[in-house]
Amino acid sequence: MRPDTPADHVAEAERLLRTATQYPEDHEPLLLRAAAHLELAGDREYASTLYDRLIASGTERPHLVKALQAANLWEYGHEAEARALIAGIRTAAPVTPAPWEVIAETLEAHDELEASHDCFTTALSLLLTPGDEEVPYETQSLLIGRHRVRRLLGLAHDARDVLADKVHAADAEISLDELHDPNRLWALGSDNPAELRAEIARLRSELGSYRSALSRPFPVAVLHWPKGEFDELLTGYPQLVVEYPSHVEHLAAIEGALRDLAATGTANLGVVTATVPSYEAFAASEQSSPASTDLLPQYATTLAARGRALPWPPAKGAACWCGSGATYRECHGGPTSGTSPARG
Repeated sequence: MRPDTPADHVAEAERLLRTATQYPEDHEPLLLRAAAHLELAGDREYASTLYDRLIASGTERPHLVKALQAANLWEYGHEAEARALIAGIRTAAPVTPAPWEVIAETLEAHDELEASHDCFTTALSLLLTPGDEEVPYETQSLLIGRHRVRRLLGLAHDARDVLADKVHAADAEISLDELHDPNRLWALGSDNPAELRAEIARLRSELGSYRSALSRPFPVAVLHWPKGEFDELLTGYPQLVVEYPSHVEHLAAIEGALRDLAATGTANLGVVTATVPSYEAFAASEQSSPASTDLLPQYATTLAARGRALPWPPAKGAACWCGSGATYRECHGGPTSGTSPARG
C-alpha cells in the first residue's frame, strides 16, 4: 500500500534511510525519496537537512537536489534562499529535464508565471531540436507544464503547444486546452448538470494521468554490463555466454530492445549499469546462482527500484548510456544503432 497519512510517510522515510545505510552506493536516490516522504509528512525542516547532506557529500545530480531544496525551502518560509538556488540553476542551464521542471513548477505555484514560463521555454530549447516530433518521456512533462502556464498567461498557441497537444492526446480524451482552461474552476460552483458532468470528465482525465505516472514508480530498465564487468562476468560464469555472446552484441541488443519497447508505446524506459560484486550479492540474497539467466531481469528491476536507472533516450547533448563518452546521437542514438560497434 502507498503511504496515506503523515505517520505512514514518516515510517516510509525511516525505512528508506535504513536502506540507505545498507546500500551506501545507492544512498542518493534513497535519500531523495526519503526527503519527499518527509515533505508529504509536513516535516520540511528534516527534509531540508537531507537535501543539505546530499549537496555537501557531492551529489551526482546537484542541479536536481538544489531544485528540490529550493521548492522545499520556499514552502516553509525561506523564499530568499530558494530564489538564490533557482537563480543558480537557471544560470547553470543543466541539460536534464528534472531540475527545470521542479523550479518551473515552484515558480508557478507561487504565481511567478512569467519566470515559470521562461524556465519551461529555456529547458525545451536546450533539450529539443526545433522540428522534433519524438519527445523523450522525461521531457514530455515540460511541454505539458509550459502549455499550462501559457494558458494562465493568456498566450496564443505556438509550435511547442501543438507538440504538447500531440503528446497529451496519446494518453487522454480531454484536450490540454480544456484541462488548462483558467476558467474551468468556476464550473465547480455551477448548478448546471451539464457543466458539472464536463468538469468531472476533465478531472477524471487528470486523475488518469496521475495514476499512469504513479503506476510506474521506476523505469522499465534494461541491464547494461560495461566492458570490464562484462569480461569479469563471463570469466566467472561462462554459462552466460549463451545470453551474452559478445560485448558488441550486448550493446546492440540493449539499444534494439529499448527501441522496440518504445515502438510499442512503452514509456519511462531506462538503462541500469551492472557490476559483478553487486550481482553476486543480489544472487546470494535470492539464494540463486549468478549463472542463472532467470536472475538477470530480476536484478535489473531491483537496480531500477533503487533509483539506479538512467533515462532512455538520453537528453539532447547528453552522453550515451554505453559509457563511450560520445553524445548519444553520435553513438548508439544514430540511425544504425542496432548494429553499431561497441564503443563503451
